[in-house]
Amino acid sequence: MPFESTAQLAPALLDVTFRDGYVGSVIAVSLYVSLTAVALSTLVSVPAAVAIGLADFPGKGFVKSVVNTGMGFPSVVVGLVVLFAVSNQGPLGSLELIFTREAMIMSQFVLATPPITAITLAAVSGVDDGVRDAARVLGGTRVDVALVVIKEARYGIATAVLAGFGRAVSEVGSVLIVGGNITSADGISKTRTLTTAIQLEARQGQYETAMVLGAVLVALVLTVNAIVVRFGDRGVAG
Repeated sequence: MPFESTAQLAPALLDVTFRDGYVGSVIAVSLYVSLTAVALSTLVSVPAAVAIGLADFPGKGFVKSVVNTGMGFPSVVVGLVVLFAVSNQGPLGSLELIFTREAMIMSQFVLATPPITAITLAAVSGVDDGVRDAARVLGGTRVDVALVVIKEARYGIATAVLAGFGRAVSEVGSVLIVGGNITSADGISKTRTLTTAIQLEARQGQYETAMVLGAVLVALVLTVNAIVVRFGDRGVAG
């Protein structure tokens, strides 16, 4: 297709896809699932990483290795495990979560937790021991020491959370397995995300729509990178 034709088609394509609500609903589902999963993962991962980083116990190196290994979990395997858990024969079958957004959140939670934990642990471990000693000398409790360390490692923790979000929002395999890539009769997304929609539209030859969705996904990734850079600049300035 000539460049001029593509340039003329783009505004009309954007108008149709957003007016019908298809792209908007896909974006909404993607953000809802990914942000919820990352928020829940952060509530678990950051305290766990801080506790591991500040404690001294036998096998600490092994625990770190396990956490780092988790960053490489194959997403399809995670999807299969979550699918089994929420299926009728699984332990969570009575909750009827199969092919729902909640099941997708579960799978993304599993995928986002290792990178958030590992990067936060590295940031906490990188805080100078003198900072901890100073907090203890001033009469700080364990909680006070932990808060001081978190403050010093805040840039690394922010990077960890954003890395978890990047892993979640770009996921295809697990959300496709547990979510089913479902839309309603009027084309509004129920469990279809940006990544699964791109895959489907490309397979069906709807390359223009796939390009729109891809552009939106890239914009989200660039926004995340901009946030990381902004936090980094503040960290250096501080």
